[in-house]
Parts: sequence; structure tokens; C-alpha cells
Amino acid sequence: MHSPDSDDPFKRLEELNSIGVSLSKEKDITRLLEKILIAAKTITNADGGTLYRINDEGNCQFEIMRTDSLNIAMGGTTGVAIPFYPIHLIGREGLPNNSMVVAYSVLHDRTVNIPDAYVADGFDFSGTKNFDKKTGYRSKSFLTVPMKNHENEIIGVLQLINAQDRNTGQIIPFSAADQSLAESLASQAAIALTNRLLINQLEELFEAFINLINTAIDDKSPYTGGHCQRVPVLTMMLAEAAIRTRTGPLRDFLLDEPALYELKLAGLLHDCGKVTTPVHIVDKATKLQTIFDRVDLIDTRFEVVKREAEVQMLEAKLRLLAESPGADVSGLENEYRQKIEALDDDRNFLRRINIGGEFMSQDQLERIRRIARMTWVNEQGERVPFLSENEAYNLSIVRGTLTHEDRQIINNHVAMTYKMLSALPWPKHLSGVPDIAASHHERLDGKGYHRGLTAEKMPLQSRIVAIADIFEALTAKDRPYKPGKTLSESLEILGRMALESHVDAHLFDVFIREKVYLKYAEQFLDPAQINRVDETAIPGYQP
Repeated sequence: MHSPDSDDPFKRLEELNSIGVSLSKEKDITRLLEKILIAAKTITNADGGTLYRINDEGNCQFEIMRTDSLNIAMGGTTGVAIPFYPIHLIGREGLPNNSMVVAYSVLHDRTVNIPDAYVADGFDFSGTKNFDKKTGYRSKSFLTVPMKNHENEIIGVLQLINAQDRNTGQIIPFSAADQSLAESLASQAAIALTNRLLINQLEELFEAFINLINTAIDDKSPYTGGHCQRVPVLTMMLAEAAIRTRTGPLRDFLLDEPALYELKLAGLLHDCGKVTTPVHIVDKATKLQTIFDRVDLIDTRFEVVKREAEVQMLEAKLRLLAESPGADVSGLENEYRQKIEALDDDRNFLRRINIGGEFMSQDQLERIRRIARMTWVNEQGERVPFLSENEAYNLSIVRGTLTHEDRQIINNHVAMTYKMLSALPWPKHLSGVPDIAASHHERLDGKGYHRGLTAEKMPLQSRIVAIADIFEALTAKDRPYKPGKTLSESLEILGRMALESHVDAHLFDVFIREKVYLKYAEQFLDPAQINRVDETAIPGYQP
């Protein structure tokens, strides 16, 4: 903005329009307030000014202060705090504070134009005079304008000091034209400020709602709730690193502020579909877990079989002794002890494999089938297989604790994420959120889910979320079925995924080269997980 070089009304109106456009584009509240005051000073050619906002207590809070001739700049982006208390609208006696011009302007919803503060009647300018005495300044003309929003509510006050003649620089009263322009500007400024506050509040409300969903997932599953909080943090770390990179295929990658916000929301919402996933599957810490761990039922069956073996042994001893008093029964007792030891060994085996792991051998799978074929007498007195088909099926899971059907149910959370997010009326600059959020389990080779997208159909933002999602899962220390892996272990696994076109290799290079993994680790991992990483040995990494 430039200062008009004359009193030409057309030029000053043009300046006012230009200011209005500038204010409407500003997104930062602090910079907006600063622009408002500077614009008001410019359009009236004032030497100084103060912008006040009505605070939560209903008083006038100093926000921005400027006096050019004294080189005073406080508040706003200066980082210099304004050392003055708010101006109270109501005095200690409970009466309106009409002696202070700023308070009077608010209380009476009126612009106050004072040609010379030293001869003005009805207002207390003692503070102004003390300031002048200390600084050698001469505060003379004052223009105080209330700022009203679209609901006609006063949200602030614009006070300008010492209008200057545009030719001589002499201090003069604020003219009627100055007052009219300042009032127009105050109106525009109030609307711009209110709009920005409303937009900020809506964004805060929306993010609070997102956090509410994530908290619901957290409360639903203590094992994965932290995941919803950590993935968006890591997503933004990697996105910012990719933007900074100046080498390789991503050297021209750029996301502007709206695109970054879109990515942030996608990261926050990437697992929102998990609200529909059954708790007993999300929290399936063991192979036999449903709403409880069924391994305890199997323990009970072992006890039943052991008692049955004991009864059979005792009955055999009685028969033998009845036929031959004094007969040797040690063989029966040894056979019983061996049977009990075998049963205990089988029970301990089932307890171990129920925990889940990385791999099960064919011998272990055959042992499960053998135990399943054993029989026991159930509560109805029926002799039935020792393990049900479902129990044997779950215990035979080769890796982890989830069956194929369990995994399909969990995988369905991505489809639900897309369904839920697609139903929302996203503004144009956020319209990509559903696709980005719901594509984090896709793979570059087309073998991912839920739509089987290939590389050319996957937005780079989705690939960023995918790496964040996997790395968080690898290092997470709150999962029921495994401890969090170390940095070196996690990077080796992620590197192999890059080699296999599971994740984007170029983003993986940025992840390593910019040490995003280390920045994340220092914030979220246990110290024991942060081991030495030899970047040259990481599979798939191209420095």
C-alpha cells in the first residue's frame, strides 16, 4: 500500500478499495490486525495509531501500536509486548467510563473526532499528556472509530493520532473526508476480521471433531489409538522434507498452504473408518481372542482330560488289584504320568502359539491338527473333538493373530473411510481429502487395497501417508501382538517395501536423506528403539 500524494478523493477511494482487497486476502489474524492499523494510518496520513480489540471481559485490549515519528512499533508481528492495561468500559463504581475517549466511542457507538486533545472538554487525556511529557511528543488530533461486525456488534476500536498535512507535514485535525474514509475502512476491517475469525473457528471446530473421532477410536482400542495421532505428525514431517528437497525426481515437488492443509486433514482422517471395525478384531491380541481369550476354555478342557486320565488310571488299578492283590501297579502310574506330561506339553504349546508371531512351521501346524483330533467329554456328556474347527483354524494362523476373514474386516476400514469422507460437502480446496485418506493402503504395483490403484493413479500425497502409516505401525510400542521395532529394523523392512514397489522409493529416499525417521523417533520412540542406523546398508536407499 502506498500513501496518497494528494487529497484527490478518487485516489483515496481507490486506495480504500485496494486496502479492502488486501485485508480480505490476509489469513493470519495478527498480520490482519497490523494491516488494518497501517492502512488506516496510510489513508488518513496519521503519524500514529492504536488498534484495540474487545476482549472476553468486555474491555478494550491493546493489540497494535504505531507512532512513526517516535519509531514506536508494538504488538503484532513486532514481538514487542504492549505494557498497558486494557481500558475498562465500566469503572470501579459501576458507572460507564465516559471519560476515556476509546471507552466512550464503544459505549456510545460513535466516532469521536478531536482536533486538539489539550483543549478538548469532557475526556481524560492525563495519560496522553504524561506520555508526551516523557517522550517530548505532542499528541494533538485524535480520530477514534468503533469497528462493528456484520451483526452490528462492536469488536474493536481504531484510534488514529496526529493527522499530517500531505504537503507540509504539519499536524492538523482529521478532516471530514478522513473520518468518512476511516469509518469505511473500519467497517471493511471489522468484516474481514470477523470472517477470518469465523473461518478459523470453523477450522478449529472441524479439527476438534476429527480429534473427537480419533479419541473414539483411541477409547475403542488402546492399541491403535495413538496411531491416529502420530501418523498425521509423521505425514507432515515427510511432506515438508519432500518440499525442501532439491535433488532427484522430487526436486520440483511443491504443496501450497491449502494443499498442505488438505494433506494434514487426510492424515488425521486416514483411519476414521475404524469406528466401524469390531473391537474384538481391532484388539485381537491373541489368535483365540474374541470378546475374551478362548485359550482359557482350552485350559479347562485339558484339566477335564487329565482328570479323565486319572480316573481311568485309578479304575485300572482297582481292577488289577481286585484280580491280583499286591500286583505291581507302577506301570499304570508311569503311563499316567507320561500322559499328563504330554497333555501339559500340548497345553503349553497352544498357549505359546496363541500369542502369534512371524512364522509357524509345518511341524507346528501338524501338531495343532493332532491336538484337534483328540477328544474330550463336554458339558452335555458328549465326546467331541478337543478343538473346534474355528479354534484350530485360528491357532493355525501362520503370521500374527488375524485370520484372512479378520484381515478383510480390518481392511474394510479403508472402504469405510472413503465412504464416510466422500459423503461430506468438502470445499474445492479440500476435495482431495477422501482420495488421499483412503489410498494409504494402496501399493504402487497395484496389489494394495481397497481399489487396487497403481502408481500413476496414486496421488503423491497418498504415498506420503502410506509411508507414515507403515513406519508408525512398525515402530509402535503399544500394539498387542508385538513390541515396537528398532529404527534399524523398521528402516530395513520399509526399504524392502520400496524395492518391491510397495511404497514410493523416491519418498523413501527423502525419508532417509532428510532424517525424517530420526526426527520422528526422537519425539515418539523409546530410547531403547533408537539404535544406530547405517544408512548405506538400508535396502533400496539411493543417497
